[in-house]
Amino acid sequence: MSKKSKKTKKKNKRYKGHRVTKAILLILIILLIIVAAVIAGGWNYVDELLGKIKHEAIDTSQIGIDTLSEKNLKGYRNIALLGIDSRENDYGSGNRSDCIVIASINEKTNEVKLISVYRDTYLQIKENGKNRLDKVTHAYAYGGPQNALLALNTNLDLNIKEYVAVNFQAVATAVDQLGGVTLNIKQSEINYINEYIAETARVAGKKAKYITRAGEQTVDGVQAVTYARIRKDSGDERRAERTQAVIEAIVAKAKTQNLSQLKTLANSVLPYVKTNISTNEILSLIPTAIKVSFSEGIGFPYDTKGKTMDAWYGIPCTLESNVARLHKEVFINEEYVVPEEIKTISNSIETKTGYHEGDGE
Repeated sequence: MSKKSKKTKKKNKRYKGHRVTKAILLILIILLIIVAAVIAGGWNYVDELLGKIKHEAIDTSQIGIDTLSEKNLKGYRNIALLGIDSRENDYGSGNRSDCIVIASINEKTNEVKLISVYRDTYLQIKENGKNRLDKVTHAYAYGGPQNALLALNTNLDLNIKEYVAVNFQAVATAVDQLGGVTLNIKQSEINYINEYIAETARVAGKKAKYITRAGEQTVDGVQAVTYARIRKDSGDERRAERTQAVIEAIVAKAKTQNLSQLKTLANSVLPYVKTNISTNEILSLIPTAIKVSFSEGIGFPYDTKGKTMDAWYGIPCTLESNVARLHKEVFINEEYVVPEEIKTISNSIETKTGYHEGDGE
């Protein structure tokens, strides 16, 4: 397939300051609570806390991991962090993964690289037993976390076997439990927040309090979640920045809490967490959490361009070149060769959209 000879300047979509998401926040809170309980000598309380988390196994033979991927990624533990657009405390199929982050842990150095996969990215998804091109956010809707992992492993050539899922009600609950957090809201964002705040409140089972002014202010859980979720002004990248602002505000507030307050926070938030990571494995992550260092976060695809077809999609330009760059830069594999399956998917995307390497914005 022909490529455009003239290449536009590629935009390197990295998130400075290790831009984490709501899923990362909850993992940090979980580990913080566990560490605090251990320091206090309360192992029984640790068991009690972990018992509040929902555990659900998946069939790891059906998530698209092949032998070569396992070999290439040896020494990297990749965990999918999924923010679910659930309308109730429900994590089953039918809900979209509104936020997708891959936490890649280098098991030798304890460095964690965060890869944000934009929800509207046009990839190959398994839907009703058939492969089709669609938004990656829809993979969860057609088969829960197992199908979401299948999509990520298939399109990005990864070895993800573990996931942590939360819904946005968990974030609203955390913010309210902390007594609110401080955000700096722009004038241009007020109308968007107020347009969707009633729906967020309905889903979260809370009251809606509208934003009346711009500037730095204390917001409640519904306001914070709505702020993080709006996309109309600048799409997924700006949404990720707002989510980061909410996370930083929550972390800053959580750091001021004493052990008793953190335990109360955990009791409120942990029931909204779902994972296939066992209790023992969660405990095994404590040393990593203590030593962890976050590198600069990455937005995937690096090179992408929006296109409206039956809906708006983020088109990787191309999937093949983006995956190659991911493995060379994140997993330090200069000899990496893109698998034929991904080349085939990439060619299908090019044929369907007409976008080629160099078309990214």
